[in-house]
Amino acid sequence: MRLGINLGYWGLGNDADNVAVAQEADRLGYAVCWAAEAYGSDAATVLAYVAAKTERIDVGSAIFQIPARTPAMTAMTAATLDTLSGGRFRLGLGVSGPQVSEGWYGVRFDKPLARTREYVEIIRKAMSRERLVHQGANWTLPLPGGAGKPLKLTVHPVREHIPLYIAAIGPKNLEQTGEIADGWLGIFFAPEHAELSLEPLRAGRARAGLTLDGFDLVPTVPIAVGGDIAAAADAFRPYTALYVGGMGSKEQNFYNRLARRMGYEQAAEEIQQRYLARDYAGAAAAVPQELIDSTALIGPKERIADRMQAYADAGVTTLTLSPAGLTLAERIEALRTGVAALELAGLA
Repeated sequence: MRLGINLGYWGLGNDADNVAVAQEADRLGYAVCWAAEAYGSDAATVLAYVAAKTERIDVGSAIFQIPARTPAMTAMTAATLDTLSGGRFRLGLGVSGPQVSEGWYGVRFDKPLARTREYVEIIRKAMSRERLVHQGANWTLPLPGGAGKPLKLTVHPVREHIPLYIAAIGPKNLEQTGEIADGWLGIFFAPEHAELSLEPLRAGRARAGLTLDGFDLVPTVPIAVGGDIAAAADAFRPYTALYVGGMGSKEQNFYNRLARRMGYEQAAEEIQQRYLARDYAGAAAAVPQELIDSTALIGPKERIADRMQAYADAGVTTLTLSPAGLTLAERIEALRTGVAALELAGLA
């Protein structure tokens, strides 16, 4: 099992720290450094900067938002980043959510599965450097009746095939991800509930005539190092409450649905009610410690090593660590503890 690091969002006053974290991860032998985007910093610019400041570590988008870019633009960006980084780019995609898609990008959040499938199809065509011709429900290339003509990508990526990942939570999206992607970007993944994600991913792979062999399973897992388990869990209460309670609308919150599928129906309901009522402290307090403990790495090195073994046993191939909200010294300690725990578990 390999390790990754997720820098989260840029521009929050921790930019210099993020560079230092990426460079330390590079020095320690981490496989990949991911960057995210929502409606602040974009991931492409951040990844170009991180690639320039590192030597070996891959850089990946977790995620590029599908409503933010046309598929051809995403193909151009992926090819450019792969060239600039010397073949170290990984393309992660996701549909985002209705609030960001419609509120920030002005793109209707409808039929996300069909839109994602078509988006990936166009990207793969463009990246193959064949002349781009496509007719679908969302995009027609070239536009009919105009001056456009079939064009092909002029940039030659370092690799013929850039790994493509999709962030997915719901069963149908997971199944499609297994069918059309090279890897999966997960969140709130608990080894004890692994089949909630793996069963539909496996079904999608089977539809494509494939298995999970060679398919990169990449959950992002918060990490906090320390002897006080309850205090370590408390560090991630606001984070968990934000996603389960406030990410999306009451009717469309994929993370809330996931918590319910994991058996936390009552807690998920209370967290959402409190969060949407702007009782953020109450929402955080309502998060069960068991939910945090099962979806995060918390405690001393030995305990983290045991949990890493559980993730490996569940089939995870790249474990991405997210020491969010900690000081630079604590984030560096988390990186180093991650390597030490991986070695202690015999997974390095």
